[in-house]
Amino acid sequence: MNPLVSAVFLGVVEGLTEFLPVSSTGHLIVAERLIGYRDVGETFTIVIQLGAILAVVWFYLRELLDKLGALLRGQPQARRFWLNLVIASLPAAVVGLLFENAIKAVLFSPTTVALSLIVGGVILWVVEARRAQPTTVSVVDPQHTPEPDLYGVTPRQALTIGLAQAVAVIPGVSRSGASIVGGLLSGLDRVTATAFSFFMGIPVLGAAGLYSLYKARHTLGQIEGGAPALLVGTAVSFVTALLAVSWLLRYVSRHDFRSFAVYRVVFGAVILALVAAGALR
Repeated sequence: MNPLVSAVFLGVVEGLTEFLPVSSTGHLIVAERLIGYRDVGETFTIVIQLGAILAVVWFYLRELLDKLGALLRGQPQARRFWLNLVIASLPAAVVGLLFENAIKAVLFSPTTVALSLIVGGVILWVVEARRAQPTTVSVVDPQHTPEPDLYGVTPRQALTIGLAQAVAVIPGVSRSGASIVGGLLSGLDRVTATAFSFFMGIPVLGAAGLYSLYKARHTLGQIEGGAPALLVGTAVSFVTALLAVSWLLRYVSRHDFRSFAVYRVVFGAVILALVAAGALR
């Protein structure tokens, strides 16, 4: 496949799946193997992921600046919000630093992705079916983007979400899916759990992406298609992630996550079938 066409295809996959509870890593592993794309040192994947993260920063730029200003003015709610982000980000950072190499060496395979998708889908369905009345209340207006109750998140809830997110180092689990499940289990409403997952992605994915990019800096010149492919893939990832984030917030303000649970199970089963048929290795 032409390198620029591959860049567009993989950029769309990354942008659409990074913040949906379906595992962007899992989708990229499968997509790259299906089209025969060789990502040296995972450099291409790392760069286009940064494009998706920038989309969330852009989407929430005004809110991020407002909360930063409130923090500098010493507002207690703002202090708790930023503290919650730190608390929620630490477990994944620790697990990633300790086990990143071992996980990549052993678990990065279509079979692992498939099993993680299926198990995660079942868990998401069960959590949706049995969750209690939420402790947070988002403002939902059909004419505007839903407003999450981010100041209503407690440090204990943030820790629960962070511990859940740490499981997502396993390919196919989904960082956003794990953190959303953690949010639902801890008592957040769907919009707040989703939005908090988006905000968590900025420090977690941003720091991990920049660190991985630094380690892979010597392989930048080996990317198929070179700088043009990187730019195209990153731009496509940015745009599609921006659309996905906006759509998901509106979707979960009116629906639950069971459709994503079904998708995960079906997609996982399809991957297992492709592996069994020898079409995917």
